[in-house]
Amino acid sequence: LPLLAQNMRYLRAKNIQFSVDNIVYLGSFFSSMAEHEKTETKLKLATPGSIAVDAILVVAFFIYMYTVVSTHVPSEDPKMIHLWGALTASCLAALFWLALQMFRVVYKAQCEAKKK
Repeated sequence: LPLLAQNMRYLRAKNIQFSVDNIVYLGSFFSSMAEHEKTETKLKLATPGSIAVDAILVVAFFIYMYTVVSTHVPSEDPKMIHLWGALTASCLAALFWLALQMFRVVYKAQCEAKKK
């Protein structure tokens, strides 16, 4: 912490300005964001059909991953195999769902960019 304070005193003594110290930069940042929001077209990212397709894909992925990971549970108890297989598959299915959503957003943004 003393080294950080010493560096800050050095920067102030040399009168070095950062972009966050200068109000002109901050003003241009907020104005460009406002202009971008005005010109931005609103994309409909989720429709009832896409949600249904995503749900089917996620359930299918969960079942597939459950069959894969349940064979790797180091237990002889069927309850533990079901529990840890389902917990692991649910984490992987949630990650798959996030990947689907990111793919959908990027794909639609690229399609919109091609139209312009």
